[in-house]
Amino acid sequence: MNESEMSIPLSQPSITQVEIEAVLAVLRTSTLSLGPRVRAFERAVAEYVGVAEAVAVNSGTSGLHLCLASLDIGPGDEVITTPFSFVASANCALYQGARPVFADIDPRTLNLDPACVEDRITPRTRAIVAVDVFGQPADIEALGAIAERYNLVLVQDACEAIGAERNARRVGGQAKAAVFAFYPNKQITTGEGGMIVTDDPAHARLLRSMANQGRDDDGTWMNHVRLGYNYRLDEMSAALGLAQVGRIDEILARRERVARWYGERLLAQRDVQIPYVAPETTRMSWFVYVVRLDERIDRAALMAGLGADGIPTRPYFVPIHQQPFYRERFGYRTGDFPVTDRIAPTTLALPFFTDMTEAQVDYVCDRLIGHIERQGDRPDARSGRPSRRREVAV
Repeated sequence: MNESEMSIPLSQPSITQVEIEAVLAVLRTSTLSLGPRVRAFERAVAEYVGVAEAVAVNSGTSGLHLCLASLDIGPGDEVITTPFSFVASANCALYQGARPVFADIDPRTLNLDPACVEDRITPRTRAIVAVDVFGQPADIEALGAIAERYNLVLVQDACEAIGAERNARRVGGQAKAAVFAFYPNKQITTGEGGMIVTDDPAHARLLRSMANQGRDDDGTWMNHVRLGYNYRLDEMSAALGLAQVGRIDEILARRERVARWYGERLLAQRDVQIPYVAPETTRMSWFVYVVRLDERIDRAALMAGLGADGIPTRPYFVPIHQQPFYRERFGYRTGDFPVTDRIAPTTLALPFFTDMTEAQVDYVCDRLIGHIERQGDRPDARSGRPSRRREVAV
């Protein structure tokens, strides 16, 4: 395929015949829900993460909601989280009638800044939801110390970070509970699905009951002992996930290779900053590949040019506090979280997936650099002079 014919997806799952056969095997049985694949998938994830328990759910969002619901967080309570994330990180508090309270981010890792978190604590604060943004673990040690000091519960939104390691410890066992997500753009997928992990067996039993309509711990038919939800994961999805866990080391290694290709080609580009990996991140779990552009780059024009070349891109993330619903409900404005509001307009997610080829990376980087250089040759809109390129601030 030549360059003029190349069209690259933004993301896509890595599905082999192993996964296909695993799902077909379920379809040949009469058990499509509440069966053995779900339990096997839970055991596999718990063993991989290194925790005592795992509870399968139908999405990462459901998992986050159950974490807060199981802690009896409700109206009048506050939950501190990041504005630089997918909206579910904050919505899970609203589902319980609690108020999400945002704290600003570290300008390098793009994760919650622990100092900002401590400044946002009030007598109503009950929990912290830390997000491992783009697969880079949050500063869980500092956030855990804050949680302990103020008697708060720490929940880890690791939906983007399965397999990541911080200080040689795999993400998932450092909080009251952690949540992984398995949407098709994630490192491993179940189509739709998620997993809550914890070292507390009693908490796992409660979570499993709440995910299954509040049935008793034995799952007795039509015996509901608490408020619950239909957050179950089906057998086909679990079978797919079990096959993917069996390939997870291979998948993560291949994604690391794609990230390395990007880094090698973009490192020297003055108007593009490649993702920062903190020294404490002993293994990055590459979820997406998000670069930061010089603030003078017209991101919308760049995205349009790349789109015309068959290269889809996305702004990652539009901050939660800038979403229309949050602006209308809470009155947030641009500038309320200075670091987030400065960085978010410069971020750009490039095509990234497990089976991406080196030729595809070459094509993306060539076109990205070309469009940026053409912008640099255009007169600056304010001065009429050619715009000067500069290093992106860290």
